[in-house]
Amino acid sequence: MRRDPHLFGIDRARFRLADLLRLCDWLSLTTEGGLSRLLSRLGIAYKRGRDWVHSPDPDYEPKLRQVASILEEARASQGRKVALFLDEFSYYRQPTVASAYEEAGAKQPRARRGHHANTATRIVASLSPLEGRVLYRQATRIDVRTLVRFYQQIREAYPDAERISLIQDNWPVHFHPDLLVALEAQESPWPIYRPGHWPTEPSAKAVKQWEGLCLPIQVVPLPTYASWTNPIEKLWRWLRQEVLHLHRLADRLEELRATVRRFLDRFALGSLDLLRYVGLPVST
Repeated sequence: MRRDPHLFGIDRARFRLADLLRLCDWLSLTTEGGLSRLLSRLGIAYKRGRDWVHSPDPDYEPKLRQVASILEEARASQGRKVALFLDEFSYYRQPTVASAYEEAGAKQPRARRGHHANTATRIVASLSPLEGRVLYRQATRIDVRTLVRFYQQIREAYPDAERISLIQDNWPVHFHPDLLVALEAQESPWPIYRPGHWPTEPSAKAVKQWEGLCLPIQVVPLPTYASWTNPIEKLWRWLRQEVLHLHRLADRLEELRATVRRFLDRFALGSLDLLRYVGLPVST
């Protein structure tokens, strides 16, 4: 069923029951209804599709092997080496539409919108795959200055670490020269993508402000266009499910932001429940 029907001489993008009945004549079924019941017993259903793109990164597998190796080193280092997943997330003043309980019939749950502009708030956060600890910073925008401050916050949270590996996606700002000047020399074997009009050297202002920090941080890139390889993405899903869908705070932005902070603060000391939710192994 996952193969292209054209491979079987069927000039359609999707299989029909009639097509499957003809192709699977070895099933000895004669009606589409009989085939439908058989598929149901086999756990095969007619389902709505979803958008999907596979990472085009030629280094997809080697990058994941590197991440696995870094995680294993962190587990065995007794705190000398730290590995964290990092990501950014945006949410908005207006509630998002989702399902909820409501009276049967024509009435629907309402996403009660306010009369203000749909202000965006940005979060940058890290997730420890060993303890489920979340560090975060909330701001109106995430730029180089915000990331440097957040990296300092991470360093303060792990003061005894000899090296902190931040496993993250390929957003170009993660590799901006003004940001990298605040970190130790980078050892990544992977090519770095930056927009063509960006500088290749840090600005004099950044050198003056941040070169002396020499934070023991390595930026570890995930495969390009492969959000499923970053477990922290599921933290954002939990946040949407519990706080952002159908919220009633569109006219009280600061209260909404405080609610988001309370949600994230639950994981400040670590959470095995969070590790289970995002699909990471839990040490026993």
